[in-house]
Amino acid sequence: MNDLFKKLISHAKEYGFIFPSSEIYDGLSAVYDYGPNGVELKNNIRKYWWDSMVLLHENIVGVDSAIFMHPEIWKASGHVGAFNDPLIDNKTSQKRYRADVLVEEYLEKINQKIEKELSKAAKRFGDEFDEKQFRETNPRVLANQQKKDEIHKRFVTALENNDLKDLKQIILDCEIADPVSGSREWTDVRQFNLMFETKLGSLSEDANSIYLRPETAQGIFVNFLNVQKSSRMKLPFGIAQTGKAFRNEIVARQFIFRMREFEQMEMQFFVKPGEELKWFKSWKEKRMKWHQSLLVDHSKLRYHDHDKLAHYANAATDIEFNYPIGFKEVEGIHSRTDFDLSQHQKFSGKKLQYFDTEANKSYVPYVIETSIGLDRMFLAVISNAYSEEKAPNADGKLEDRLIMKIPPALAPVKIAVLPLVKKDGLPEKARELIKTLQYDHNCQYDEKDSIGRRYRRQDAIGTPYCITLDHQTMTDNTVTVRDRDSMKQDRVLIPELPGFVSEKLSMRKLFEKL
Repeated sequence: MNDLFKKLISHAKEYGFIFPSSEIYDGLSAVYDYGPNGVELKNNIRKYWWDSMVLLHENIVGVDSAIFMHPEIWKASGHVGAFNDPLIDNKTSQKRYRADVLVEEYLEKINQKIEKELSKAAKRFGDEFDEKQFRETNPRVLANQQKKDEIHKRFVTALENNDLKDLKQIILDCEIADPVSGSREWTDVRQFNLMFETKLGSLSEDANSIYLRPETAQGIFVNFLNVQKSSRMKLPFGIAQTGKAFRNEIVARQFIFRMREFEQMEMQFFVKPGEELKWFKSWKEKRMKWHQSLLVDHSKLRYHDHDKLAHYANAATDIEFNYPIGFKEVEGIHSRTDFDLSQHQKFSGKKLQYFDTEANKSYVPYVIETSIGLDRMFLAVISNAYSEEKAPNADGKLEDRLIMKIPPALAPVKIAVLPLVKKDGLPEKARELIKTLQYDHNCQYDEKDSIGRRYRRQDAIGTPYCITLDHQTMTDNTVTVRDRDSMKQDRVLIPELPGFVSEKLSMRKLFEKL
């Protein structure tokens, strides 16, 4: 991990965002707990996703299905037989890796070499730079592109044919080394199923084997008819759900990016057969806009089309975010065809069809899925927010300032109320102000240390506004409102405060970008 990622992990613990689970017992690998600020931020991200789906779309409703589900569901969905990762061990370091990820990272390094050449040329030629011509004529770019294309073609073929021997051979031929030891001594590639199995029943001898759900989508599919009939939905319509999922990740690392217990935010959009690719394109664009609404720098986001389609899909792409560890998937958009409903219809013996009154016939709808990892989105938000800069202190001298530039509507603490001193009625006045504001916003009271230190503490957790009460407050009923990002201070009458801050903290501004 690079230094920035280490700093982010340390900051997340120090300021109550994320703690290692069971830490007093030396922790549990790849399992984390969300602290006071973390749970607020997580809840706000979830609410923004939920409202952008359900509140802003008349044809999308929600469900909350159980974690425990009938074991036949996972046979029907293909998880029991095909929910595997290709893993490889390094003999020297004894570390285990996903073989496909090792190759993907190698291809990305080649791509970075190409981008570096393009960047250098763009600086050298300025406005006269022709990227297309440069790509087609520069020897280094052409050589790297050819190398990338050849490896990529071979890689896709190996995945499609489930050819584990050739997957290993690609790693050997590319001389891919273990990131830890630098060794190229690899074992054979093997498949590992990711399902968590448990028992349901009072006595072990009578208990039935069931699985902790590895995704939330199947809970939507098995409730398709219940939702469609009870809510009187007509195609096209969607069903949204958030909730916990569990995967026995053998290679679980990189902080909360890949965990064994995580939370998903999924929406399954049911459409008429033949219209799925039109809706797939539409939801790709909608979901990218949602991510862009939270990021000023849109270059940190990109699409990545799947090299190998899942058994249920006829189109799939990921939205990737440029984390401190590089571009990684944060959300997947998939055209799942009619696979899931057809499989559950087959295995359950119950019809899962939609009667189209206009066409006067019944059919199994096709599905467009948007699936986002809440924990990965959390990591994207704090990664994007973490910033170190110089700022003047009370004496006008520049000092280090660590700031979390979290979108105000998502910030864990919205307003900090700070009496300048702990006397002269200022604390009491501050407490009265909090009572006025806390019905609408998560507020925090702080009277310890100098006002400068208190500002820095609030900057470090991403509080958008600090309201300071001073002796002038007691005479004219005004307070100082300090903006986190600009550090600009406005003098505002207390009766005008609710309107002043509510406009800036509302999710409405984010919704309007969609």
